[in-house]
Amino acid sequence: MRRVFEFDCFQPYISPNPITPSNPVRYYPTIDESAYVSPFSSVIGNVYIHDNVFSAPNVSVRADEGTPFYIGSNVNLQDGVILHGLLDKRFSVGGGSYSIYLGNDVTIAHGALIHGPVYIGDDVFVGFKAIVYNAIVEEGAFISNNAVVTNGVHIAADRFVPPGAHVDTQEKADSLSFVPKDSEEFAVEVQRVNQEFPASYHLLLGENRCSCGIAYS
Repeated sequence: MRRVFEFDCFQPYISPNPITPSNPVRYYPTIDESAYVSPFSSVIGNVYIHDNVFSAPNVSVRADEGTPFYIGSNVNLQDGVILHGLLDKRFSVGGGSYSIYLGNDVTIAHGALIHGPVYIGDDVFVGFKAIVYNAIVEEGAFISNNAVVTNGVHIAADRFVPPGAHVDTQEKADSLSFVPKDSEEFAVEVQRVNQEFPASYHLLLGENRCSCGIAYS
């Protein structure tokens, strides 16, 4: 006998940051109504999530220490991604100051850790289980699986960080080659697929939305 299950749309955990001596002001996340935050994910504190962002299950976006976070248009945060930041460590971007800044069309693949202070420009790909901490990554760069980018390095535009590499000096960062064609094409295809998800999941799990923009059935 075939069993039929109706969708039970569990809500993600979306809340303001707790008030602490370090962060005495409580901020609630701002989430564009077209973005999709999956069940079993957390978005906490002063976080701005732009249009058509896809946040997969078990993502943690926690602006309770380092803050604020900016997540640009068409960003995809895949399963198990963690965003967190150090207190009072920020990069200045366009007149603002951010613990974590993700530009438009960024991919953060499964299990990656983005720990502020971090600036990531448009069209950057961060691979599976990579770590980016205390770094500037310019547009079009490709950070491969299990790579580490840290120690205040500046990755120039369109540069390729090989799998498992540790880029922890500016000398290493300056020696990086350009993104190979096959990796560039892979990043574009991942973006294309993930940009389809927010609208599709909203339709799947409910047309109604609460005031924060999250769909419910």
